[in-house]
Amino acid sequence: MQGTPLSDITAQADSGWTGDHPMITAMNHLGYDAAGLGNHEFNFGLDWLTQTLSAARFPITCANVTIGPGPMGAPLLPPYLLLPRQIIDTQGQSHTLILGVIGLVPTQITVWDTCHLSGQATAQDMVQTARRLIPQMRHQGADLVLMLAHTGIESGPYRPGMENAALSLAAVPGVDALIAGHSHQVFPQTGGITQSGVDPDAGTFSGTPAVMAGFRGSHLGVLDLNLERQAGTWRIQNHHAEARPVAPASDRPAVTPDRSLGAAIDAAHNATLTLVARPAGHSAAPLHTFLALAECSAAVRVVTQAQRAALRCAMTGTAYETLPILSASAPFKTGGRGGPLHFTDIPAGPLSLRHIADLCGFPNTLCGLHLSGADLRDWLERAAICFRQIRPGGADQPLCDPDVPGHNFDLIDGLSYCIDLSVPPRYSMAGALANPGAHRIRDLLHAGQPVEDEAMFLLATNSYRAAGSGPYRSWPASVYVHQGRTIMRDLVADHLRSTGTTSPTTEPVWRFAPLPGTSVLLNTGPGVRHVPGALEQIQAEDLGQTPLGFARLRLGL
Repeated sequence: MQGTPLSDITAQADSGWTGDHPMITAMNHLGYDAAGLGNHEFNFGLDWLTQTLSAARFPITCANVTIGPGPMGAPLLPPYLLLPRQIIDTQGQSHTLILGVIGLVPTQITVWDTCHLSGQATAQDMVQTARRLIPQMRHQGADLVLMLAHTGIESGPYRPGMENAALSLAAVPGVDALIAGHSHQVFPQTGGITQSGVDPDAGTFSGTPAVMAGFRGSHLGVLDLNLERQAGTWRIQNHHAEARPVAPASDRPAVTPDRSLGAAIDAAHNATLTLVARPAGHSAAPLHTFLALAECSAAVRVVTQAQRAALRCAMTGTAYETLPILSASAPFKTGGRGGPLHFTDIPAGPLSLRHIADLCGFPNTLCGLHLSGADLRDWLERAAICFRQIRPGGADQPLCDPDVPGHNFDLIDGLSYCIDLSVPPRYSMAGALANPGAHRIRDLLHAGQPVEDEAMFLLATNSYRAAGSGPYRSWPASVYVHQGRTIMRDLVADHLRSTGTTSPTTEPVWRFAPLPGTSVLLNTGPGVRHVPGALEQIQAEDLGQTPLGFARLRLGL
């Protein structure tokens, strides 16, 4: 219920839309049996969430979130559902099947949306919650137990508070099938997830039937379970798991649009078009993220400059106003699991709110942090994990780590630095220290001078990052000097309107440390070929298309 201008429209007081949430309208129209929550459902607070869900004509479950400051609070929603359904066996006989459905979300919601949930809600460990409740579901008559688990895949053993715990959840006794998500992965898929406990041929996680359906409606996840009744108990005899792609391909047509569904949300769609057409300044240059993992991105710096200006204004008259103000942000669309069209691509010229929504895809707010030079260096080491270690002198080595989404790659505007790819990443995707002796960040400068560990700065960033998303640290309250309430989309739009025409600076913030005789490969959107001078600027060689439709570039280091 969050992530696009259409899905965010009910959270904007001046949107002009007063009807139900269009996603709830769509789900009602399609006749959903049940649903579980994901982490982004909490982005606009509990009052908005409760009001939004009240329009649903289907039950919704969330087992591991309670309301109140402690774990003994009241459940936010029913922790599980028992759904009676009539099924017909191969002999034509009718049976009543009780399907138990349990919904789970990562505990990190209270960190990512601390401004909405602090003191209001508590999230318990997903695996421990499932272990506690599934026996209750069975005792109350559940013939089968299906998990709606908003969580992805993570290697290694289970640990409490795991964000991506699908393998551990699938191994909980009593679970019959699992619908997972969160990490935008597709399962099963040829050439997809390959690690211990994952069987794409069988369509199982830890031996349990499972499916993951990508993100933003890219796939329809289907689990067909063939059941057998023995001694009064239903068992899964065999199954078929499938992730059906929606977009067209060479071997299949596009899925036909549902006209009645379109009609059901047409009014909200039109209201959204009116909203995003509002002007929001002008850009003197194209803003794109095709090369955001190869050079300093002007699209990202539009956001960092708006953040920097807003924090500077907020610090006026405070004890911090004389400190240097820096700004951190990342490219939110860099292909990866989103595919070759998942990039920001805004031509030079007038900007509208639609363009700003493309630059700021999430309703984060501005945070100001009081950090040391050592803190900033550590921040950048965590950002640099999105790149593979590169062997000096090697040819055509993959540049990016496919397991690290590009939206984790923060740049810090106001500094300059090199990233040495010959060194292994210092941190893992979970933020654990993986290589203690490794330091990729070199020549870290501010105003042309080396950044000392004890030097102090203010850093403008978004609430999601400050709370400790991905490999980043979660900062204590003592570090915060500012916590804004305006969502970043509006903050950037206001800044651009006030400046008129934005001319993104071409002075680089970061660059790769030179590795003579070394080349790397970058997969990016084919749209990069239409950006004037983009490939020439980084001296990239176009190697054509990949089987998935990405443009493959060769870069010299």
